[in-house]
Formats: sequence, C-alpha cells, structure tokens
Amino acid sequence: MRLSALFALALVLSACAPQARSAPDPATLVPANAALATLYSGSCQACHASPESGAPVVQDAAAWGPRWKQGEDVLLDHVIQGIGAMPPGGQCADCTSEDYKALTRFLAGKE
Repeated sequence: MRLSALFALALVLSACAPQARSAPDPATLVPANAALATLYSGSCQACHASPESGAPVVQDAAAWGPRWKQGEDVLLDHVIQGIGAMPPGGQCADCTSEDYKALTRFLAGKE
C-alpha cells in the first residue's frame, strides 16, 4: 500500500514540475515589424536561421552574447563592411543603417 501511495505522489509531483522547453526553430523567428520581416527573410534568414551556415543563429544568446558586448557600433560596422563569410551589407541592398541596427537587435534577441 505504501509503495503505491509513493508512486501516486511521485506522479502528481512530476506533473507539477516545470517542463523543459526546447529552443524555438530559428526558421520560424521573424521580426514583428512587417517591413523588417521582409528584409530579414530576404537577406538575413538564409544564413542566420541555419546552424550549418556558421553564422550566429538568430536569438542564440550564447552566440550573440560576446558579439553584443562589442557594442552596436562595432556590429553595425561588421554588417556594413562584411565579416567572415558575410558579404558587405549582409546581402541587403535595400537596408538603411537604421534597418541594419534593428535587424541586428532582432538577431541578437535585444529588440
């Protein structure tokens, strides 16, 4: 009898325990702003939603944390000038400096 009571208690407690959440699929993350979402999907998403690309994945705190600590001006310069495999402008011919800043904030999870 005691064993079944302990089992029942364990079952109840496990149902109340916080459930582990899996990380969202990067391919489903887009900016709330429709104009930025269009720019993101047309230029940033191809690399930043795919871990295989080598680019820091959108809203991956571990990847973006050290980059963000460099400061927004440094990140903006990296976007405009290009860095590593990322071409200048990140393939966004229609982006303004403000667009780049907003997209970088979104990518870094800082919006």
